[in-house]
Amino acid sequence: MKKIIGIFILLLSVFAAKAQAPNYDDLKILYADANYEKLVKVAENYTLKDELKKDPIPFIWLGKGLYKLSLSGSSDEKYKNAYKDAVAAVGKAIKNDKDGTALSEFQDFVDEFQGSMVEMINNDLGAKDYSKASGWALKYVKVTRNPLGAKYLDGATKYRKSDKGGANTLWKECDGLLAKVTSIESWSKADVEMLKIGALQTAECYIASKQVEKAKTLLNKIAPWYEDDEDFKTKYDEIIN
Repeated sequence: MKKIIGIFILLLSVFAAKAQAPNYDDLKILYADANYEKLVKVAENYTLKDELKKDPIPFIWLGKGLYKLSLSGSSDEKYKNAYKDAVAAVGKAIKNDKDGTALSEFQDFVDEFQGSMVEMINNDLGAKDYSKASGWALKYVKVTRNPLGAKYLDGATKYRKSDKGGANTLWKECDGLLAKVTSIESWSKADVEMLKIGALQTAECYIASKQVEKAKTLLNKIAPWYEDDEDFKTKYDEIIN
């Protein structure tokens, strides 16, 4: 009888060990050692395990490794699209983090990664490459919990690509979402910047289509959140006045 009880306890301990997620210390060490290719391989192996496919942590480490590889480069052809693969990994991590708490210790990285996407979007807008800007805006939606700015921008790029119906449909959705926003204080710096970009681009499109009141309504709604933003003030005056 004692033997049976002992085996039962042993089985319980095995099942408990399997049910408990790893601490991922190996991934932390690989990152600290700047061994990014191995970090990606090990993190990816974790994400492929059935019991861990809903765990956001290995996905965020995978994203961190891929992002670093996109910056440093790699001779391995497998990582030629490391940045775009990082978008997918970070997006999956955020999606798996249902209540937004599991990734709290990785917020600095998420902020940096979002910021890098905003920079590319700004560069594409500056070059008037609206197709590329639209593509990055859609990708940005995947890596944030506050996609409003990216959606406004997607609408603006649709308008500039002569898809006015698609633009108006998207803007209508955005206006509904904006009406529910009372504060952006908890948003990341990149999310705040994206809302500014998306709203200003949308307002320019409204002016171009002789819908001045819509432009004023939109910018006046967000203006209190950008009182200290000189860039917003300057462009507000250019668009509205």
